[in-house]
Amino acid sequence: MSDHLRAHDAALARLQALHPKLIDLSLDRMRRLCAALGDPQGRLPPVIHVAGTNGKGSTVAYLRAMAEAAGLKVHVFTSPHLVRFAERIRLAGTLITDAHLADVLDRVEQANAGLPITFFEITTAAAFVAFAEVPADLCIVEVGLGGILDATNVVTPKVSVIAPVDIDHREFLGDTLGKIAVEKAGIIKPGAPAVSARQQEEAETVIEAAAERAGVSLTLMGRDFDAWNERGRLLVQMQDRLLDLPAPSLPGDHQFANAGLAVAALLTLADPRIDEAAMGRGLAATVWPARFQRLTAGPLAERAKAAGADLWLDGGHNPHAGRAVSRAVADLAARDGRPVALIAGILANKDATGFFGPFRGVAAKVFTVTFEGHAAATAADTAAAAELAGLRACACDSVEDALDRALKLEPTPHILICGSLYLAGEVLAMSPETWPV
Repeated sequence: MSDHLRAHDAALARLQALHPKLIDLSLDRMRRLCAALGDPQGRLPPVIHVAGTNGKGSTVAYLRAMAEAAGLKVHVFTSPHLVRFAERIRLAGTLITDAHLADVLDRVEQANAGLPITFFEITTAAAFVAFAEVPADLCIVEVGLGGILDATNVVTPKVSVIAPVDIDHREFLGDTLGKIAVEKAGIIKPGAPAVSARQQEEAETVIEAAAERAGVSLTLMGRDFDAWNERGRLLVQMQDRLLDLPAPSLPGDHQFANAGLAVAALLTLADPRIDEAAMGRGLAATVWPARFQRLTAGPLAERAKAAGADLWLDGGHNPHAGRAVSRAVADLAARDGRPVALIAGILANKDATGFFGPFRGVAAKVFTVTFEGHAAATAADTAAAAELAGLRACACDSVEDALDRALKLEPTPHILICGSLYLAGEVLAMSPETWPV
């Protein structure tokens, strides 16, 4: 993935060298740094804190879009970025500028005084400083990894949101669904009601227990509310009302559940400015790159268009994501009978076979690639994982090579580039036309 960083390149390079581990879960360093900065996390607008394994980014996008449709100024912190680091910090509706980011990073680096700190911790602190200094009505914070010891978990939320929990990051969060759910549910705090997506039974039990210990209400999808697609509309059934809303703009049937979770979270927040009409406008206008995104610009899209193919991009990388995205591409294929081809690259520590499994019977062929850094699996290893899942696969030299091979299939296929947000970032970085804004 290419960062395309400018004014703050040197500062980020220094920050990455301050701690030997890329991931080192602890809140001690974060609390120390925040104290040195005057605890900016305590001076934020009302916070919605979002954790989960899958769908949390889409949920954040819906939350932001609906709040902005109501006229609110919204801060948003997400990770990782796709093309430019500035994507992680959205100030009152716009991405932080290079100059502003460079200034904040310099001040945070000075406050840290050369002490050990992880890259994610120090950049999260920078986001909180920026948020505290720019007026806004709402702050949406996405957890980076896990929950309990994630650097974002120093905030005091108004609402805690748990997107679907599944097996991922076993080396950091645990090897069972229950252990991972404990980490995710660690964002639930006294005084802040919690809202959860529909969960597997083991995760649901953990989340319910966390809410009970914190003494807060839990609004659980499938028990206290539900959301579904009915004749192309999003219906959200709460205990006291039924909302009939436009379909979410992000494609895929799984997005109805993500959008419903966001609606329930805003109803729990109970800001009177965010009414049903604003929710509808926001849902219909939500944008979230690399989540089953139709690529219509850039060099790859132009090559696909010239051959009569449609090109899609998704960063999902675990079995749960594989199930959701495979259903979405199956819907595409069902409309016109054309085959589906995957161009896939994945991290070496992911369950690649589990990701590919749901595509059995959906994908005609998998063309595998690798990408720069970030412990990417080789194209050959990814192809072997796809074949183990029962798919036909071949390793390719590059995304361009994979696309050329996919376009030779007959009839012309639907093509999905998938398997990693890092791969998605490399694809979007190919042209400024496709950079997230």
